[in-house]
Amino acid sequence: MSDRFTACHDITKKWEGGWSDHKADPGGKTMYGITEAVYHAWLKKRGISLKPVRNISMSEAIIIYREQYWNPTAVQYNLFPGDDLAVYDASVNSGVSRGLKWLKASAGSNDHSETVKRICRARLSFMQCLAIWKSFGKGWGRRVADIEAKGVAMALTAMGVTEVAIKTKARTESAAAQKQANTAAKTATGTATTSVATGSAPVVEPTAVTDTATLCVLGAVCVAALVLTVFLIAKKRAADSRAVAYAEVAA
Repeated sequence: MSDRFTACHDITKKWEGGWSDHKADPGGKTMYGITEAVYHAWLKKRGISLKPVRNISMSEAIIIYREQYWNPTAVQYNLFPGDDLAVYDASVNSGVSRGLKWLKASAGSNDHSETVKRICRARLSFMQCLAIWKSFGKGWGRRVADIEAKGVAMALTAMGVTEVAIKTKARTESAAAQKQANTAAKTATGTATTSVATGSAPVVEPTAVTDTATLCVLGAVCVAALVLTVFLIAKKRAADSRAVAYAEVAA
């Protein structure tokens, strides 16, 4: 299991990076992915004088990751390879309770690669509903796609699938994701104009647009078209990220 921690954390730490103090991040000051609140609580528990999280050592960060995110998930539930990565990374990013919630909602298949994909879909859906998605969504989307592709490969390897077959599956997943991205992009491009031009919106003479009811209807149509366009753009970006992530696994 210790080897699994290293294998999974090496992937997670790439996305956590070094120092961060983004004004939109509710976690506040963060170093190596460890927030100052988490670090201070860890220091207090050990009777160690508090210091800024920016001064945390890498060895301290590794201990915290193992104790607070890996052990309560991968070790506690003896997770299958791939599933452990998906739950661990989700727990680091969104909390252990959510990581386990997504695991429990996704479990049940003998194909652990499918479990990985279900966890990542649930995680991404949650993130896309957050207000701070507009600030961090692009990076989060790439991160979840990377975890999915590598987690699927880990699961398939542990299930005895050959490397050649894994790469073939990755190429298939990449192609399918790219097709989804292209379809979403094409649909998003035409949504705003076709909602009016094809009769989805009411046809009203300019001189008649004076009453409140008509203005409200037109406004609602515009808002609906905008919401759909935003949804399709988000879908395209997620598919693009998956296409790239699976292509990297296939390479």
